[in-house]
Amino acid sequence: MRKLLLILMLSIFGLSYAQEVPKVLKTSFSKEALAQKLENKEGKTVTIQQILDQHKGKVLVIDFWAGWCRDCLKALPKAKELEESNKNIDFVFLSLDRSREGFEKSLERFEMKDKENYWFSTGWKNDFNNYIDLNWIPRYMVIDQKSAIAKYYAISPEDPEIQSTIDKLLK
Repeated sequence: MRKLLLILMLSIFGLSYAQEVPKVLKTSFSKEALAQKLENKEGKTVTIQQILDQHKGKVLVIDFWAGWCRDCLKALPKAKELEESNKNIDFVFLSLDRSREGFEKSLERFEMKDKENYWFSTGWKNDFNNYIDLNWIPRYMVIDQKSAIAKYYAISPEDPEIQSTIDKLLK
């Protein structure tokens, strides 16, 4: 009886923390979300708007990750495959590491230094992450050539909708 109760409690606990698909799949960003500040590898502050402006005219994949996130680390090889099979699009990596030091160590440890990386120095809860309903990582978004959201919600680089969205945008 005790085992059954324990299994039931663990199941309920596990389900309460499972990733939940947002009810509304947004296609654009709010003014507040675009104003969200991050830091680049050099420690310079940039906004989401500035990042999107740098990639305007290109298809962009945004990868939310952290060096402490086991699911993110398991997804890294497939994320790398997605990147390698789509050399004609841009990739940006947004880190949710808990500290600047953790961010820098993660870039080094997981061979991410040569990629375009930014860090949420404000932490998980901020205007951008709240707006996009970020409730779990890894998370992937596809942004079109006009900086609109083409694929709002994917939790794996293997999600076939990521590639199909990229293919549609490149036609």
